[in-house]
Amino acid sequence: MRDWTSITNAIALALSGERQRGREALLACWEATAQGDHAQRCVLAHYLADQRSALDEEVAWDEVAMSEHAYVVDEDLVPIGVTSAAALAPSLHLNLGDGYLRQGRLDDARAQLDAGMQAQSTLSIDGYGAHIRSGLERLRQRVEEVQLP
Repeated sequence: MRDWTSITNAIALALSGERQRGREALLACWEATAQGDHAQRCVLAHYLADQRSALDEEVAWDEVAMSEHAYVVDEDLVPIGVTSAAALAPSLHLNLGDGYLRQGRLDDARAQLDAGMQAQSTLSIDGYGAHIRSGLERLRQRVEEVQLP
């Protein structure tokens, strides 16, 4: 899959509240990708994670998104208006860290939080950047609140 149109349409559907139809559309796009379509697979996995009701499935998709991100370069995301592959990392770390924390994997959650905090300088100074920074701060607070046994 090289064209982003069906992916952006599937994302819009998922974000519109049409959870089941959005998930089906995202999965159809996923199945149309090739193993080398790292940017598309990263973005799809990122959104597929949010469409899962089972925590383990959510985290598994977040892990896929993070794995695919390792192969994404800036020009791969230009078609969807993202000018820096690095700027996607804080959101990926936030989601994965949140999932790990909810699974009780505190060390893994801290590692993702640390990576997200280190990468937040790549975020733009706009609503999206503020949203991710705020999410990282909330995750930091939640991690600090966890009492070790």
